[in-house]
Amino acid sequence: MKVLLINGSPHKKGCTNRALEEVAAALEKNGVEAEILWLGAKAIASCLGCNACGATGVCVQKDLVNDVAARLDTIDGLVVGSPVYYAGPNGQLTNFLDRLFYSSGHKLAGKPGAAVVSCRRAGSTASLDRLCKYFTISGMPVVSSSYWTMVHGMSAEEVEQDREGLQMMRVLGANMAWMLKCFEAGKEKGILFPGMQEQRVFTNFVR
Repeated sequence: MKVLLINGSPHKKGCTNRALEEVAAALEKNGVEAEILWLGAKAIASCLGCNACGATGVCVQKDLVNDVAARLDTIDGLVVGSPVYYAGPNGQLTNFLDRLFYSSGHKLAGKPGAAVVSCRRAGSTASLDRLCKYFTISGMPVVSSSYWTMVHGMSAEEVEQDREGLQMMRVLGANMAWMLKCFEAGKEKGILFPGMQEQRVFTNFVR
């Protein structure tokens, strides 16, 4: 079993990465392989709304989004980490997730997802809410901890002082490992993710 952890911060070894390292260590301790992927500091283009991926299965913009999408069949869980900017996740990360989930979200259905945020003081719960919507629209069970999955600090060194926050990361990792093992045990008993049991219905507010 393998979990991909996405570091959406432009700082490779900053607060968000420190939080993800704690989650990854807990996953590894519980027998689950963990990989932290840094998106980098370069801009990631937003979705063009062209719907070309609906026919081709890949985004027309050739970058890291398609590279990660091609790997989704090989991962069993996803953790997304972001700093808090103006009470929301990093725009670079949301651009990435918009395109990844729109083009390939079906590959993540039935796989557990979790969100982690880092902030100085506030905006954390609003950011968590925004990130978790990617999971709930894609049929992904959301993994929780024993409190909101956030850390506080202006640097990785300050995050080290947030003992409660780091504990939340460890609990999150252990809970995700437990959930993955439960899913695996269910598969062995023939209990599979049901997916969509009906033809998808699309409506809007005028018809």
